[in-house]
Amino acid sequence: MKRRKVEAFQGDKEKAKPGDVVQFLRNNIILEGIALPSNAENSIIVDLSSTSFKVLEEINHGYSNTVVAHHKYRVIEKSNEE
Repeated sequence: MKRRKVEAFQGDKEKAKPGDVVQFLRNNIILEGIALPSNAENSIIVDLSSTSFKVLEEINHGYSNTVVAHHKYRVIEKSNEE
């Protein structure tokens, strides 16, 4: 997982589909994860299991999944599944 401190992050209007890799900002650190299937209308569930435990502790997040609003992430890699 890439992580770096940033000052500005802007999501995009493209909605992620299950399997897409997304980037989002949490506690001033850019995280990447895989979008999971969800019935939520305004957000997605992101799998952070490949993020190191140290990074999850740094952002005070003890779980491998998190919820991210559609306007707060950007799709960086599309899933090959249709």
